[in-house]
Amino acid sequence: MSTNSQKRVQFEIAGQVQGVGFRPFVYRLAIAAGLTGFVLNDARGVTIAVQGSVETLDQFLVDINEQLPPLARITSCEQTEIATIDGEKNFEIKPSVGGEFTDAQVTVDTATCDDCLGELADPADPRYRYPFINCTNCGPRYSIIQQIPYDRPGTTMSEFEMCSLCGREYADPASRRFHAQPVACPACGPEVWLTDTKGKRIESDDPIATAAEYLTAGKIVAIKGLGGFHLACLADDEHAVGRLRTRKRRDAKPFAVMVADLEAARRLCEITDAAAELLTGAVRPIVILPKRVDAAVAPSVPAGLNTLGVMLPYTPLHVLLMGYGAGPLVMTSGNYSDEPLITDNESAVANLGQIADVLLLHNRKIERPLDDSVVQLHTDGTLCAIRRARGYAPQSIQLARPSEIAAKAPVILAVGAELKGAFCLFKDGRAVLSEHMGDLKGGPTYRNFIDQIARLTELFDAKVELVVCDKHPMYLSSEYACRWARGELAGRESVKLLTVQHHHAHIASCLAENGQTGPAIGLACDGVGFGTDDAVWGCEIFIADLKQYQRVGHLRYLPLPGGDAAAIETYRPAIGALFEAFGLDAAQVATDCKLPATSEQIAAAIEQLQRNVNCPLTSSLGRWFDAVAGLAGVAERNGFEGQAPMLLEAAISQGVDESYDFAIDAGETFTIDLRPMVRQIVTDVTCGAGAGVIAAKFHNTVADFLAAAARQARDATDLSTVALSGGCFANRYLTARVTEELTADGFEVLRHREIPCNDGGVALGQAIIAAAQTGFFDRLSSGSDGRRLF
Repeated sequence: MSTNSQKRVQFEIAGQVQGVGFRPFVYRLAIAAGLTGFVLNDARGVTIAVQGSVETLDQFLVDINEQLPPLARITSCEQTEIATIDGEKNFEIKPSVGGEFTDAQVTVDTATCDDCLGELADPADPRYRYPFINCTNCGPRYSIIQQIPYDRPGTTMSEFEMCSLCGREYADPASRRFHAQPVACPACGPEVWLTDTKGKRIESDDPIATAAEYLTAGKIVAIKGLGGFHLACLADDEHAVGRLRTRKRRDAKPFAVMVADLEAARRLCEITDAAAELLTGAVRPIVILPKRVDAAVAPSVPAGLNTLGVMLPYTPLHVLLMGYGAGPLVMTSGNYSDEPLITDNESAVANLGQIADVLLLHNRKIERPLDDSVVQLHTDGTLCAIRRARGYAPQSIQLARPSEIAAKAPVILAVGAELKGAFCLFKDGRAVLSEHMGDLKGGPTYRNFIDQIARLTELFDAKVELVVCDKHPMYLSSEYACRWARGELAGRESVKLLTVQHHHAHIASCLAENGQTGPAIGLACDGVGFGTDDAVWGCEIFIADLKQYQRVGHLRYLPLPGGDAAAIETYRPAIGALFEAFGLDAAQVATDCKLPATSEQIAAAIEQLQRNVNCPLTSSLGRWFDAVAGLAGVAERNGFEGQAPMLLEAAISQGVDESYDFAIDAGETFTIDLRPMVRQIVTDVTCGAGAGVIAAKFHNTVADFLAAAARQARDATDLSTVALSGGCFANRYLTARVTEELTADGFEVLRHREIPCNDGGVALGQAIIAAAQTGFFDRLSSGSDGRRLF
């Protein structure tokens, strides 16, 4: 294949390699090494054909791996020696080509890099104070992409013709903007302007400065950003925050805050080195952090919690706005609560004009709505994603190399759960988890969910052959999947359907994120999941792998008077717990505990329990958090999902190491009995122990019985790997405590990082289970250790 010690090699590279300066990087390496050939984007990623001496080619490959651009990431590299080409003199960047499989990884949107920030602040630079400055190392990507391969004609920047300056930089391999698709400047790029609530322009020489003036005057401003609109107001102005809550119809949920820099963040929150790295990194998510006692924010911003969601500016527009001293700012999603994020100017004027006092608009089209990602750090400094969106989605999860795949799985669409809606595409060993969509119960959010499925499947040219959904028959996502499978959707042919148990999907998601196939012990703890016995599950001990599961243990069933209402009013699960522990004396005990309910409400709930009318059974750990929050006097209701458990965690008194009693009833499927705990909680409440002590002892008890359950499962199976999944593990105190106990007992503990432990990660688990059941991982799972994914 080679002549005169020359060799020609073709590299097929997949990963985050489009839109991140990878081709110009390869070009510069090849030119410096005196190699010939070409590099181009294609539908799978990047193809490089390069010719030179054996030694030079070897070093070239080393340099690619060791000197990657900041945003690039290689997930696979297939190398083939091909015939040399006589007389080839140059190395070039060729135009992108399509292909049979348009599954190249789409690059995520990232924060403005330091080089661009330097130019933004330089009066001598042509992009001085330009709110859309970017380069190959930063800026919009997924939010503007319309088709693959990622080139300017396939983005919303196609309508802006580059001026001579931008054109020269775009074509210059030595420039930081070489083949930067969103490149622009004031002469040729998007612009920003200010309008009133009717859409009439407000004349201003500097619309961003004028917007800052409105903010400092206590007004609410709708701001068009990277993936949608924000609603902003001063975070230390209780009147402004209150008006925003009223107008946005957001009564209880905490608001996120944007601050100018890390120093400003430190004035609001306790920040570790790991948190500082997250805040200032390329993703710039909202980071939930411990709030300082003297934090200068309005009381209604954290809404009773001891944490605060903080982020730093991630676009040049935000940087400029914060530079005018308008901060800290509440920066919340531009929508009415429980509705989709607004992305276009016309809808913003029509809808956000009812909330904001003025609107700051621009004319770069947002192709794909992207909310801000929300993350927190566990006490050991590891990441825990709460909402996966901008900066993380739709970064794919590579699960197998082509050579390791036993069978070709069909193209799979998993539609997830109903709360925290997200879906997942699985194709050729790669899982693409969509961005956060919101709760699907709202009509506009559900319609947006369906629309985004259509758009993402089109982007990735995914011809779906198998649809996967939750076993819950009433989930809107499940209904949608069933209609698709039956061929009842316009433009959709009928396909195969698979239903997956909710908590198995949780555990499979955790296994896959950690690169394991199982089997493992799975602890799935959340609020609700449809069980195979028609009960509501929510604290399950599984033996599970990617194909199947066995339920070996669970919480003893708790009756919920009022059914769904028990997920809102905390007295209902509390009455259920008291009735199980005290029988007919529960009414008097509830009164003695000063449960947040009237005597009539208590009596009605007791009668329901006696008659077994509308009292569904549940093993949900989430409902136990609600019950204890009610008993401890921490929360009367859930104003939003998880509010009572969050308030209970916030109430914990530090330094309390005691726990309550519980029992584990043996059997083929063992049950964890919390009636002893309930009796002791009642004693603490009536003796005035205090909410903080009760909260701490309850959390310690949960960690204790989960660790005990894992030990019982290990005794029966000899398995020593435990996967933690479900929304309860967003609780930092609980996760730290149970991890510490399990680790000390010799377990390997698997936790989520970039995939949410809550229902936002369920779709990934569904897709992985479906792929495994089609035989996709069979060869891999029969390998030497039988447990490692790629």
